[in-house]
Amino acid sequence: MSQTQAISAAAAGTFTLGGYLTVNRLGYGAMRITGPGIWGPPKDKVAALATLRRTVELGVNFIDTADSYGPNVSEELIAEALHPYPAGLVIATKGGWERVGPGQWVHNASPQHLKEAVAASLQRLRLDRIDVYQLHIPDPAVSFDASMETLAELRQQGKIRHVALSNVAQEYIERARKIVPIVSVQNRYSFADREWDFVLNYCEKNNIAFLPWAPLGQNRAAHEALEKVAREFSATPLQVALAWLLKRSKVTIPIPGTSSVAHLEENVAAAALELPDAAFKELSAVTPPPASLRG
Repeated sequence: MSQTQAISAAAAGTFTLGGYLTVNRLGYGAMRITGPGIWGPPKDKVAALATLRRTVELGVNFIDTADSYGPNVSEELIAEALHPYPAGLVIATKGGWERVGPGQWVHNASPQHLKEAVAASLQRLRLDRIDVYQLHIPDPAVSFDASMETLAELRQQGKIRHVALSNVAQEYIERARKIVPIVSVQNRYSFADREWDFVLNYCEKNNIAFLPWAPLGQNRAAHEALEKVAREFSATPLQVALAWLLKRSKVTIPIPGTSSVAHLEENVAAAALELPDAAFKELSAVTPPPASLRG
């Protein structure tokens, strides 16, 4: 069997969302299958569809997307490529942060918009219920509690199975959990960007999945450290970065994204890369400066 055939996201181990929804701990982020600036259709739709289909062939059973990716394009491509969905595939999507142009975001987490957003995502994804629905970001013009109460109501109605958060500080997680159970938190985090370490620690303590977005973000000092370890283990720096995230906490589910089958296979191969404690400690000792916020 070739290396390509043998690699599987299952090698990363599993995490159980909400006590009963078990997924492999290496997921796939479906933002990059859209056009430039996360706007419009992909330049190569055939490649995007092939990447999505290869994703599930490689044992990835957690796909993260959002209604704002495209907008709508990512969800539509997922349904086109994978519906009817294989048993056990969990699709997590988001709402409350709209895409109005290339590289542009607009807050909109009002109760009415979230209800409409969930209905539209259900239709695009061809689902009766969304397994994991994330508030994309708190809306400064809308009561956070009102946004969460709306998602709790939609969960009660059976349109959402689990509620989750994205781009939040610990305060918001604590407030949300008083309204509805939270199964995952998605914040920017990587080997080279550990600004949200304390949120990851909070998630670990409370058995909440932590989905690092931009998991391959790097700076020069971090890249040099990754290259050194990568040479020792005949891996790529990106694979080492993912392996570090997997070892960092039992609740992390990295969601690297790509529109290339070859890059996807390289990422998923990292599931089987077990960093020895010495290498993990060596990498963890690197303290890169905080990354600048980005939209």
